[in-house]
Amino acid sequence: MLTLINIELYKIFKKWRTYIGFIAILVLIPIIEFALKMEGQRSINFMTRDLQQSFIFVGNLLNSYFVSYLILNSLAVHIPFLITLVAGDLLAGEATAGTYRILITRPVSRFSIVTSKFAAGIIYTFLLILFLAILSLGLGSLIFGTGDLLNFSNGSIIVLAKNDILWRFLLAYLFATLSMGVVASLAFLFSALVENAIGPIITTMAIIIIFIIISAINIGIFQDIRPYLFTNYMGAWRAFFDNPMDTYEVVKSSLILFAHVVVFYSAALIIFQKKDILT
Repeated sequence: MLTLINIELYKIFKKWRTYIGFIAILVLIPIIEFALKMEGQRSINFMTRDLQQSFIFVGNLLNSYFVSYLILNSLAVHIPFLITLVAGDLLAGEATAGTYRILITRPVSRFSIVTSKFAAGIIYTFLLILFLAILSLGLGSLIFGTGDLLNFSNGSIIVLAKNDILWRFLLAYLFATLSMGVVASLAFLFSALVENAIGPIITTMAIIIIFIIISAINIGIFQDIRPYLFTNYMGAWRAFFDNPMDTYEVVKSSLILFAHVVVFYSAALIIFQKKDILT
């Protein structure tokens, strides 16, 4: 299985579209951080203007942790598209290239083929989030330095000490990998259904955008639907920056997202095993 996964990773990184996500992050994060370097202090002053009459804020509040936290907030909309570019092509790309029959005639089971491709997609997702984390925190530390994290949560302000932040970011990025794993799994499922990678990419992004819109509109019927949408749980990483941390919410959201990954993978496996390829 490890050999198959290595082969699939080689095939993934052989395609130019694989690097779009890394290039986009490499370009966008420096732009965002340099923009915040110019205007960030004004934004912090604006957010804390009501409190400045009663409290005195000292220290470096515009630091790499604050900037990385802001960047992580963009995860739900921007990163999924970069992931679907690869995950949506894992199976459909074989059909487009006409290599399905060659793939099936290899002395490996369909289960091994699907599982190795799925594992490679999850590894790619992890590497993309890891690259995001390293660039956000690393470049941010060089530009802004470090300090306490000023966090606005549910109408209140939480100040986290400098020595109490890194482990929160570590868990937040791991949770982000899980939530983006759901996106990769959904695109992988659609990739098993069609023979063109464009369909899985567009369909996955359309579902995510629709779910996010439904979650954002405070209408009674939408509030009843919201608990059944996986996008409702993707933002639970913010709980790692609450004090105290809502452990129940994190565990519940993690289990729900993991269940989605298992269901989407299982559905893709069943579809591929029943797919008539040799005729």
